Amino acid sequence: MKLGIIGCGNMAGAILSGVLKSGVCAPGDVVVTDISQEAAGGFEEKFAVKSLKSAQALCKEAQVLLLAVKPQVYEGVINEIRGACREDALILSIAPGKTIEWLTERFAGPVRVARAMPNTPAMVGEGITAVCFSENVPEDQRQLAFSLLRSFGRAEQVPERLMDAVVSVSGSSPAYVFILIEAMADAAVAQGMPRSQAVAFAAQAVLGSAKMVLETGLHPGQLKDMVCSPGGTTIEAVQVLEKTGFRASVQKAMKACWEKSKGM
Repeated sequence: MKLGIIGCGNMAGAILSGVLKSGVCAPGDVVVTDISQEAAGGFEEKFAVKSLKSAQALCKEAQVLLLAVKPQVYEGVINEIRGACREDALILSIAPGKTIEWLTERFAGPVRVARAMPNTPAMVGEGITAVCFSENVPEDQRQLAFSLLRSFGRAEQVPERLMDAVVSVSGSSPAYVFILIEAMADAAVAQGMPRSQAVAFAAQAVLGSAKMVLETGLHPGQLKDMVCSPGGTTIEAVQVLEKTGFRASVQKAMKACWEKSKGM
């Protein structure tokens, strides 16, 4: 399989790292390009893949084409490459707000589209990616897409109507978690703990808690109740979170994210 990547940013790097580490592709099977020759050259040096100056030349080679550019430049890039793509190529899009219908219209032809929404924990092999497909994508290419996406974490198929919800619950949510970790560390520093140690304790607590949710299968509320001993320290802290609107703030933030994604 020949993988072509247009756009050499952080997410493309995370995806490529997972693809190469898992053996889904060898470096010789990957070609990349970017408007910044420095960025493309950086990928060539770091991953031992081939960089090309022309996106059109890349498309002629690629059996799977990953569009990893910013949403605002998608249309311009598609206008540049749509006549150069192979008829049997799978177009893998990771832009929020760009629907399968929108992508198909811009390519002006019966392209095969996989629309995916990964997140930045892909950089450490712990991403979660939602994906949906245009109806003309055959089963073998669907499985190929899952192989690529699962090389840097989990991947699940969802109906396209839920993609904006995916943006809010996983695409953007690492930022929410980073704020939580930072706030927890700040509080621990105020209580006398060294900064580096405070960050490590907070981050590991979040990591371990997330793993408990995934591996026990218990509802998060049940796991929360297990920590809250009667009259204890944890329920005292939880009461403060409830009084100050912690849940409501998270839900309002996610709604704002969802609405922004729908409008892109």
